[in-house]
Amino acid sequence: MNKIYILLFSLVLVACGKSEKTTELVPETETHKDDITITKAQFEGEKMAFGTLAEYDFNETVKVNGMIDVPPKNKSSVSTFTGGYITKTPFLVGDSVKKGQLLVTLENPEFVELQQNYLEVSEQLNYLKSEFNRQKTLFDEKITSEKNYLKAESAYKSNLAHYNGLRKKLQMLNLNPSSVEQGRIASTINLYAPISGHVTKVNVSNGTYVSPSDVIMEIVDIDHIHLELLVFEKDIMQIKKDQKIEFTIPEASDKTFEAEVHLVGTTIDEQTRRVKVHGHVDNDKENFIVGMFVDADIIIDSKKGFGLPKEALIEVDNKFFVLILDEENTDEFRFETFKLELGKQTEAYVEILNSEALKDKQIVIKGTNMLLNNGEGGHSH
Repeated sequence: MNKIYILLFSLVLVACGKSEKTTELVPETETHKDDITITKAQFEGEKMAFGTLAEYDFNETVKVNGMIDVPPKNKSSVSTFTGGYITKTPFLVGDSVKKGQLLVTLENPEFVELQQNYLEVSEQLNYLKSEFNRQKTLFDEKITSEKNYLKAESAYKSNLAHYNGLRKKLQMLNLNPSSVEQGRIASTINLYAPISGHVTKVNVSNGTYVSPSDVIMEIVDIDHIHLELLVFEKDIMQIKKDQKIEFTIPEASDKTFEAEVHLVGTTIDEQTRRVKVHGHVDNDKENFIVGMFVDADIIIDSKKGFGLPKEALIEVDNKFFVLILDEENTDEFRFETFKLELGKQTEAYVEILNSEALKDKQIVIKGTNMLLNNGEGGHSH
């Protein structure tokens, strides 16, 4: 016996309870009249529900994956220009910092030596500058030789270059040259936050020695979260700027978020044959974390169409049907089945190509799985 016959007969058995009511088996057509009768008590008890045909967006997408990231300017690694021992590190991973805020303090005898050298060169510079000006005046008045004048000029300019170099080093280490010139010499230097953000890595503790190549901590500013997606070579020609992106974070949330394509890479990774695509995230209220893995759909084409929830569909022998309300009386509903022609699909909805006959019809959109399962299971009186 054809499976659609078995299904319809079983549905009638479920609907009728202990009654002896049966249904006439009819040839399979697009619509079956007077197919199924269900009491209103059963309808409510099984939480079935009516709905109507509605218009939905059916998108053609390219499926990709990637991660949550931030632009390079929003990520900063903190290091030092010269080695030293950590004497103060007040922050932990997750702490918020402001640009210019003290992060760590380092101590090293070399800091003292650098300041001493600067102070000595500074004092010597004053003498050499005076001597240069004196020799220039004497040379202009033809009292001294050009040799003495050039010698004084060379000594002064050489010392000035040395002075400016040491001064710049002090500034790079956040030491104030003016304070050093006044005799205030410090044995420690401070490192300050180059950007505002959150501390994501701390690689040191008090007493740790760090060299110029060591990353002491990392700060990330999450105000400008974006997507870094990887698109296969075969799909990249379809990706354009401003296309919409729908993405999920499967390990953290069931929600779907939105973004849009901002930049499309121009080079292909030779090993993976994928291209980087940069997406701007519309939602700035979510607690996204840099490094989160994402699944994304880039919408390359979109059209509207009439459709139904997938839950409304009944599948038999790879054919799909819905139940349409044919008649209602005091105690029961009578339905007819309608064979569907399906088009595009989303996660929740399916496009109905032969939708004209379903317009303004009351359709069962919830509870059909229960009926189908009972039918296939051979539920009986």
